[in-house]
Amino acid sequence: MRILLTNDDGVHAPGLLALRAALARLGEVTVAAPAHERSAVSHALSLNRPIPEPRRVPARGPGAVFAVDGTPVDCVKLALDRLCPERPDLVVSGINPGLNTGINILYSGTVGGAAEGAFAGLPAVAVSLEAAARMDFAAAARRAAAFVRRARARGILRPGTFLNLNIPARPRPRGVRWTVMDHGPLAEAYIRRADPRGRAYYWLKGPEDEARVGAPSRGDVRRGTHAVLRGGRPTDNAAIAAGFVSVTPLQFDLTDHRLLRKQRRNGLG
Repeated sequence: MRILLTNDDGVHAPGLLALRAALARLGEVTVAAPAHERSAVSHALSLNRPIPEPRRVPARGPGAVFAVDGTPVDCVKLALDRLCPERPDLVVSGINPGLNTGINILYSGTVGGAAEGAFAGLPAVAVSLEAAARMDFAAAARRAAAFVRRARARGILRPGTFLNLNIPARPRPRGVRWTVMDHGPLAEAYIRRADPRGRAYYWLKGPEDEARVGAPSRGDVRRGTHAVLRGGRPTDNAAIAAGFVSVTPLQFDLTDHRLLRKQRRNGLG
């Protein structure tokens, strides 16, 4: 199996290095990742400036590693067009330090990189690990690689399939849950501060334990705030809060089909 690996935290990020090592057991891994951190760029790409020649980064083991001066989407597009020796069988993005669940999915560069693989007709997986005082990327990478192996064996990783994998920060997750995207609002605010010269500036900040995690508190889940959503399926946030690995199949058709059906019933087209 040929795998293209990217992320939004940069080519030297520990999550990417751990995932590269774990995926190398499944096949040939080519890395094309941003030269610098490009978090929260969503599906941005470079249109108004040229992308310099990608820099080959020395790395242990087989498979090339490229540092690209661009976004995760730039990395995937350029790799598919120029850098991969052959068309990959799978695109993986991560591991992100912090969950990409709920509305955070729309902001995430990690998700954007994987989505670009799906747009290109390849199966794709985005991988994120819940933020914690100690981030065990190696263990998370092994779990992600094991999931990829099982999913491929069961025929889940089909062309254009896009899976968002979020792993709880605990030594032994309780299992895997197939989930839906949480629609709850983000708990965040802009904090006003002053620089050394007294000039005001603003810093985006969420609750202390949730700013990077993006998950509701376990108390919220017990009260049912994020318990289930549509058809009895748990939300991604609820699954993580309960200690499960969350797998959410994603698509990017933003059409409001329910409204279209309503308009059709009303005879409006």
